Amino acid sequence: MLFELSHIDCRYSDGVLALDDLSLSIANGERLVIMGANGSGKSTLLRLLAGLLHHIEGSISFNGHELSERSLQSPGFRQQFRQSIGFVFQNADAQLFNATVFEEVAFGPRQLGMSEAEARARTLDVLSFLGIEHLAERPPFRLSGGEKRKVAIASVLSMNPQVLMFDEPFLGLDPRSQTWLIRTLQQLQAAGKTTIVATHTLDVARRIADRALILDEDHRLLASGPVAEILEDVVLLERANLVEATFAEASAR
Repeated sequence: MLFELSHIDCRYSDGVLALDDLSLSIANGERLVIMGANGSGKSTLLRLLAGLLHHIEGSISFNGHELSERSLQSPGFRQQFRQSIGFVFQNADAQLFNATVFEEVAFGPRQLGMSEAEARARTLDVLSFLGIEHLAERPPFRLSGGEKRKVAIASVLSMNPQVLMFDEPFLGLDPRSQTWLIRTLQQLQAAGKTTIVATHTLDVARRIADRALILDEDHRLLASGPVAEILEDVVLLERANLVEATFAEASAR
């Protein structure tokens, strides 16, 4: 297993419960979606998996090693973990801070210690793969929302992580950009990447994942199973507030 979570309780700094008694496993190479209504804990779970949150009860392991604030103080484990995980935030502006798109995408490879020639080649490869070479000299803050999302993804891919996590990546995208992102995810999955996507966009879940985790509004794991089966269980989706009750009732008749 890539990740093992056992009896996780997580609270925000004000004491409000974010996740309640959560236990689950994620295998290497999985295509996984985390689904639930707004406020159910999807983003919190992603941040725990990415090593960005630590104030919890219970335990998390990554590749058989404890994942905690203490373990990430070990230079060897921290470097291995950070190079393995790529995280794309819901708000792309939180990720973009360089003067040009090229500098943004090259930042990660340079931090990994690549030579300038290697960093440049990696950056150009990623820009080409995502079809955004024409944005290379543009300032990120002048891009559209969809373009910013693409650059944020490029800045993560340039470090070639094994695990890619996306927090509500389809939010605010127009249909063309949604199609682009679905195809990009499918290409990355075909290359063997583990993808973990938090979303409440049901209509794309079956195209990007094999398994779904459902969080309810009490911040507990309500269900885990094949995406096709989960999406056919309208009563379950209504319990999780992912569809309206009237839709669930009509489908059940």
